[in-house]
Order: sequence, then structure tokens, then C-alpha cells
Amino acid sequence: MIKVEWLYWLVGLVLVVMAVQMAADRTNPRRWTSAAFWGLLGLAFPYGTGVADATAHNGGWTLPAEPLGVAVLALIVLAGFNFLGKGEPVTSTAEEREAAATRLGSRIFVPALTIPLVALVCASLLDTSGLFEKGKATLLGLGIGCLVALLVGMLVTGERKLSVPLHSGRSMLEAMGSALLLPQLLAVLGSIFALAGVGTQVGRIVHDVLPDHSKYLAVMAYCVGMFLFTVIMGNAFAAFPVMTAAIGWPVLVQQMHGNEAAVLALGMLAGFSGTLCTPMAANYNIVPATLLELKDQYGPIKAQIPTALPLLACSTAIMALFAF
Repeated sequence: MIKVEWLYWLVGLVLVVMAVQMAADRTNPRRWTSAAFWGLLGLAFPYGTGVADATAHNGGWTLPAEPLGVAVLALIVLAGFNFLGKGEPVTSTAEEREAAATRLGSRIFVPALTIPLVALVCASLLDTSGLFEKGKATLLGLGIGCLVALLVGMLVTGERKLSVPLHSGRSMLEAMGSALLLPQLLAVLGSIFALAGVGTQVGRIVHDVLPDHSKYLAVMAYCVGMFLFTVIMGNAFAAFPVMTAAIGWPVLVQQMHGNEAAVLALGMLAGFSGTLCTPMAANYNIVPATLLELKDQYGPIKAQIPTALPLLACSTAIMALFAF
């Protein structure tokens, strides 16, 4: 049985290899601190397995959590004080890339399309085969899809050296920087808020403010709340447990007998409209602007707001009219 932890270990190994590359890159003025950041992050993946086993008492190889906490603090210092740098990428010339693009044509999209195809096959056909850890077929399919896409990409381009995609990946990793971790951190923040009872407190406030049996106001509070919490936290998945525990489930589903699938799905859609409007969604709004070297860092957000606000209004209206 393939375990999801193996995928995490592979990610950690790739980060460690790239950290070694960074340490050897003399064109990066902050190569040692950059290597330390990504190396610590890579080592945290396998080490975290031991900490999780110790917490869950799984009987595996258990490790103390304190070193992992120190590593997290070190990552915060390295990123917070801007100790991450960027070296000169080992790549082809602009003329060579243009010639390769002309030669490959539409075939260049085949590796990217391979990833969702493999993930879909794993999630739909192999989920109950016993090949994958229970409940992890989609995530493992995504990881396997990335590996298959790497192989397909090398075959399509005729590349034979594995070091070439590693160098290209390292260049993108350095370009994105610590913003790459923001979605994961914000998702964890949502879980912390849920465990801390933030949703319960928000629910009490809403219960005191909203008139009894006011369906439309409750729907508006849920959708606008999902939008605002997503803007603040940068991730609709982080906002979802808070607002659903506060309004979505106890008020709209249990009290007003709304269709749970429709209410929760449209609530997520309202949250996604907030994703379009916030720099906190760094991987979605800020990182692309950085990679494309746009003059206006907030250009994508400004272009998306005219779509996001009507999307929020439509989500709210559809929920109010058809979810009950």
C-alpha cells in the first residue's frame, strides 16, 4: 500500500536537493541562508512524520516535537528578515527557448495535462483498489501525476538530464520565495481558529444580531462572511470551517433546513470570490505577478475585482432562491 507520507518525504527530498544546489550557487548573494531555509523545510517533512507518530501513539519511529518547533521559528526569522536570495538560473538562451517553443508547438501542454488526468484516474478507478492509503487516492494521484508529467515532459522535449528540471524548479522556487508556504500556513490557521472556537463566537454574535427566521439576512451573512474571512486569511478553505460552524451548518442547514450540499458549495464559491480580491492569496495573486515581472504587483487583483463582486452577488442570490 502506497502511503501519503511517502509523497511528503519525496517533496522533502526535492527541497533538500535544491537547497544543496542553492548552497553551491555563487551567483546568489544569500546562498547560505536560502539553502538553510529550504533545507530546513525539506528535512521537516520526514521529521514531522516521527512527531505525528509520537502524538498519535502509532508505535512508529517517534521523535520529539521541540526541534521541529525550533526549525519553524528559524524559518520565520529567515523569511521575515528577508534572508532569502535568488541566483542566476541555469537555463537556455532566449533564442534557444523560442526555437524550442516553435518546434514543440502545442505538445508543450501535454505534461501539464498529464497531471490532472493521472490524478483523475487514481481518484476514480484506484481509490478502492487497496493500492493507496485509504482516503488519500486523490492526493497520491496528484503526486504520481507530477512524476509522470516530469517523465512525459522530458520525453516530449528530448531532455535526458534530470538536473535540468531540478535547476528549473529551483529557479521558480527562488522566484516565489517564502510566499510559496502562505497557503499552507493559512489553511492551518483556519484549523486553529476552528479549534479555538472562533466559529462558535461568531455564531453567537450573528444569533444576537440577526432577526429570527430571517433567511435572506442569514444567507447574506454567511456568504459575505465567507468573502471577508477569505480576504483576511487568503484561503477559502481556512475561512470555511469558521463560517460554517458559525452560520452555515447551525443556522442555514439545521434551523432553516437548507440543502446542505447547495449551502456549503455556494458558501465555498462565495469564499473563492474573496480569493480573487486579496494579496493574502499569494500563490494565486502575488506569485504570478512576480514570475511575470508585472510592473503593478497588485495588477491581477485589480483585474479580478470586477469578476469577484458579481460572483459573490450571484452566489448569495442562488443560495437564497434555490437552496431551501
